[in-house]
Amino acid sequence: MTGTEATSTTAALAELRREDDVLVVALGGDWTLDHVVPRFPDLVSRSTAVASRVRSVTIDAAELGEWDSSLLIFLMQVESFCEKHALALEPSTLPAQVPRLLALARAVPERARAKAPDRGSLATRIGDAAVGTWRDALSAIRFTGEIAIAIAGLPTRRVHMRWREFWVVVQTNSSGALPIVTLIALLVGVIIAFLGVVVLKRFGAGYYVSYLVGFGMLREMAALMTGIIIAGRTGAAFAAELGSMKITEEIDAYVTFGVSPIEHLVLPRVLGLFAMMPLLTIYADAVGITGGMLVSASLLDLSFKQFLSGLLSAVTLSDALLGVFKGTIYGLIVAVAGCMKGLQGGSDASAVGRAATSAVVLGITLIILANAVVDWLAALLDI
Repeated sequence: MTGTEATSTTAALAELRREDDVLVVALGGDWTLDHVVPRFPDLVSRSTAVASRVRSVTIDAAELGEWDSSLLIFLMQVESFCEKHALALEPSTLPAQVPRLLALARAVPERARAKAPDRGSLATRIGDAAVGTWRDALSAIRFTGEIAIAIAGLPTRRVHMRWREFWVVVQTNSSGALPIVTLIALLVGVIIAFLGVVVLKRFGAGYYVSYLVGFGMLREMAALMTGIIIAGRTGAAFAAELGSMKITEEIDAYVTFGVSPIEHLVLPRVLGLFAMMPLLTIYADAVGITGGMLVSASLLDLSFKQFLSGLLSAVTLSDALLGVFKGTIYGLIVAVAGCMKGLQGGSDASAVGRAATSAVVLGITLIILANAVVDWLAALLDI
C-alpha cells in the first residue's frame, strides 16, 4: 500500500520532541520494507523528551513519503506504549487509510499457541488405550452383526442388494486380481521348494520336497498370501471408496432417503469377496505347486509324475479344504475391515488415506490372528 508520493527515495525517519505535555512523534521519509525502519521502543530508550509529565502522544506525518506495512508495525508499537502508560494517542495527521488498517489489525487477535496436551501418567495412558480398544471392539461386533442380519434377510427378500455392484466386485477380484496372485503364489511355491531342496538334500531326502510344497501351499501359504494381497489391494480400495463417499456426504444422503448403507454398499462387497476368495485360493494352490514342481525338476531331477505322486501320497483332501476354508474366512475379514474403516472415517481431506491404511493394517492383523486360531482348532480336531 502506498501513501503520499515522495519526490525522492529517502530513508525512514522518526524523532521525538516535547510540546508542553504532548509527546510528538515526527515521521519522515519512505517507510517501506526496502528500508531499515526505526523501532519506537528504541527511540523512547534514547530520548530525553519522554517524562512523567507527558499526557498524550501525537503523530506528525507531514513529511511522510511512501509507506507500507512497516509503518503499521511502528504505529502498533506506539499504541502499545500508550496503553502501557495510560496516554492518549492522537493520530490526526496520518493518511486516511492508516486508522482503518490499524483497527483491522486489532480486530484479529494473535493466534495463541496451542498447548501440548497433557499425556498423563503411564497408568492413565494404558487405561485410555484399553478403553479405546474396547470401544473399537464393540463397534466392530456391532458392524459385523448388522452385516449378518442383512445377509440373513436376503433369502426372504427383506433385503434388496445391488447385484450389479456385486458382479463388479466379483470381476475386480477375479480377472483383475489374477496377475498379482499368480506372481506371488508362484514365487512362494518356488521359495518353499528351494528351502526344501537345501535342507532335505543334506539328508538324502530330496524326494520329500513334494511333501513340503504340498503341505505349505495347500494348508498355509496359498490362503495366507492371497489374503494379504487382497487386504492390500481390495480392502484398501473398499475403505477409500466408502471414505470418499462419506466425505462427499453420499452416505448421509442414503440415510436421509431411507436407504441402508449396509444393504446398499457393504453387502455387495462382502458377498463378492466371500464368493471369490475360495476360487483365488484354489488358483494360488495350483500356481504355487507348479512353481515348486519346476524347482524340484530342475534341481533334483524329479519328474513331474514323481513329484505329483509324492505329493498325493502325503497330502489329503482335508488339507486342501482347510486351506480353502481359511481363504474364505480371510475374504470375510478383509471385506468387513475395509468397509468398516471406510464408513468410520473422518470428514477431512486426509480421512481417506487414514481409512485405507487402517483397513490394511487391521485386515492383515486379523488374518494372522485367524490363521493361528484355525490352526489351533485343526490341531485339536486332528485335521
